[in-house]
Amino acid sequence: MAHPENGRKKSVNGVVVKVLKHRRDDRGMVLEPYTSRCVREGEIHELVTTDQVTTQPGGTVDRVAFLGFVELTNGGVLDRGDEVWSGEQRVGTVLGYDACHFPNHYNVLISTDTPKTGPEIGLEPSTEIRFVPAEGHRDRAEGVGRLLRAVRTPQDLRSMNHEQLNQLAGEIRQTLVEKVSKTGGHLGPNLGVVELTIALHRVFRSPHDSIVWDTGHQTYVHKMLTGRADQFDKLRQADGLSGYPSRAESVHDLVENSHATTALSYADGLAKAYKLKGQKDRFAVAVIGDGAMTGGMCWEAINNIAADKELPVVIVVNDNGRSYAPTIGGLAEQLTKLRTSHKYGRVLEWGKLVAKAPVLGSGLYDVLHGAKKGLKDTVAPQNLFDGLGLKYIGPVDGHDTVALEKALTRARHFGGPVLVHVITTKGNGYAPAENHELDRFHATAAFDISTGRAKAPATPAPRSWTSVFSEEIVKAGHRREDLVAITAAMLEPTGLRDFSLAFPERTFDVGIAEQHAVTSAAGLAMGGMHPVVAMYATFLNRAFDQALMDVALHKQPVTFVLDRAGVTGDDGASHNGMWDLSILNVVPGMRIAAPRDGRRLGELFQEAIEVKDGPTAVRFPKGPVQSDIDTVDRIGGVDVLHRGESADVLLVAVGSMAQTCLDAASLLEADGIGCTVVDPRWIKPVDPALIPLAARHRLVATVEDNGLSGGAGSAVAMALRAAGVDTPTREFGIAQEFLDHAKRADILKALGLTPGDIALKLSGALQRQPARLPAEQLV
Repeated sequence: MAHPENGRKKSVNGVVVKVLKHRRDDRGMVLEPYTSRCVREGEIHELVTTDQVTTQPGGTVDRVAFLGFVELTNGGVLDRGDEVWSGEQRVGTVLGYDACHFPNHYNVLISTDTPKTGPEIGLEPSTEIRFVPAEGHRDRAEGVGRLLRAVRTPQDLRSMNHEQLNQLAGEIRQTLVEKVSKTGGHLGPNLGVVELTIALHRVFRSPHDSIVWDTGHQTYVHKMLTGRADQFDKLRQADGLSGYPSRAESVHDLVENSHATTALSYADGLAKAYKLKGQKDRFAVAVIGDGAMTGGMCWEAINNIAADKELPVVIVVNDNGRSYAPTIGGLAEQLTKLRTSHKYGRVLEWGKLVAKAPVLGSGLYDVLHGAKKGLKDTVAPQNLFDGLGLKYIGPVDGHDTVALEKALTRARHFGGPVLVHVITTKGNGYAPAENHELDRFHATAAFDISTGRAKAPATPAPRSWTSVFSEEIVKAGHRREDLVAITAAMLEPTGLRDFSLAFPERTFDVGIAEQHAVTSAAGLAMGGMHPVVAMYATFLNRAFDQALMDVALHKQPVTFVLDRAGVTGDDGASHNGMWDLSILNVVPGMRIAAPRDGRRLGELFQEAIEVKDGPTAVRFPKGPVQSDIDTVDRIGGVDVLHRGESADVLLVAVGSMAQTCLDAASLLEADGIGCTVVDPRWIKPVDPALIPLAARHRLVATVEDNGLSGGAGSAVAMALRAAGVDTPTREFGIAQEFLDHAKRADILKALGLTPGDIALKLSGALQRQPARLPAEQLV
């Protein structure tokens, strides 16, 4: 990048030079910082944003100056708002800074205390400058450590020594615990990758090098190191930080998909693109957990990556022995044996000590790792990775930044695909998380930092939908010896833990392998069992082909229990279960139930597992189950929840939207519009009783928290047209778009799925419709 000309002096060793220029963009005239020689091409970061300094077109800025190439000689750090002193004279305050690739050197932009008309502000070359925290100054990131506040880009890490890096790791952990204790979130996974994330960003140059995080829930540290440490007060809240990578937040966030086992395939494609375009200095780095290696897509990618011996891919296996809970399966057992081998551990510890020794340490460390193959063959039951054609480095202590940087640097310079095996501890550094055997604080609600216990709600928390299902499947297990449960690495989140304790031999956790789970269920059904496949609704997407061709085609009695159906909220687009009704509606022979409350969940689940001639699905939302809603009548298999004085609107409530429909009916009846509210219970197939009911009303409205395309409303409308019923229909649901993270209630409000919005739209739609029969003539 060319330097600004016009005879401006270039700074060395502390000369203060005014080197700002104007840049026009769609935000108006803003300041653009000077690019000094110590900043490498491709690593330019703006020091000033529009909320800090602005100027009018053609204007001048007299209070802003540039300190070029400032060296911090005392091991300190910079912070925005620091006072700048020269001797006994205060010069100004720090507006922004940018790290150079020389250790402890920074470009610093300051606001001077007095207007200056020339480029210099009275400081001579080699002048000693002191940066002093302003009296009472508090950074935007309240509660964030001083070193962490100094990190605005990954480049800032490269000027820190290892003592500072260790201090930074401590500040990151403290910030994680403090912030997540208030907002909730994925604490354990992030505590486990602090040093690994630091090392990745010191060795690789994001975003020039692509770092792809599998799943993405472990990217809080990554967000902190890419300029977002001051935004964690609104983690997973509307207009705040996403709990997963977000392309809208940062150029450092590349992949948003929070479904596991995909990172290696992304990396394979990215690396091939770089190679084809001749970009030999770019790398694709995939960070995956050992849990992800239980998924077939991971091994499909490895098979392709290993085929190209020059592909610039670095695979980092974050091996903590867990996904949500302890990782299971044959591969997991082999990794555990390798990870826990005492002989291997002693050699690894010796290697780390050698690596830190002066002069000979680095070379001996290389020799040690060069002999890895023979060592692994001695202490591990089998060579897991070398046989696949991948260079293997490890195991590496995932909480030792020196060892991590050494291993990652070797991987970067290898010249082909490399797998770096990193051993970490989930929840590391926070005792309540480390000692939490169930999931090491994988995902936690707000909690008390001193104890790690969840904060008690002001009122007793109601039962969750998941807990109701958990009770029902245990009861069913006692009654039926043929009932088996299958989950894909989500035993606790889907409510199967109690069933697994009661019937361990009838519980199968297949790892992160939804496709295998569904086809295995088909095999179990063929063998005379009745499988219950419990998963989040969004993860059913991954096994659609198996549900269609392996289960439904063979008419196998498999019951899918879909937790987190509909709008989930906090975890963003990829976790909303808004696709399952649309997907399953196209499956021949599939029956789909949507319970409106806890009692109906129990009833419909028991009905589902009695089906012998095909698959069934029971879907329910995330969160607390609402109070039971009684019926006033049943017509066919349809529950009538409310009957108004006239037959104006037939409101078809899908599952948990029942109370919303009842509230909308109350608003409509206050305006003289009669409503009948029904719950069909079984969404597919459409109950024949709905047809004559619809024919007797002026308008039919369906309300669901699924995508409108192919959802329950679409199915009802098709059934009415097929029966020759011309009653107008109105579908309320989710537009076919990816939803931002926010609270479920806020998202439903934004979608117009509130009683007031529904009543208003239906009232307008009825104005041109003719009157129909009184309600008492409906049956």
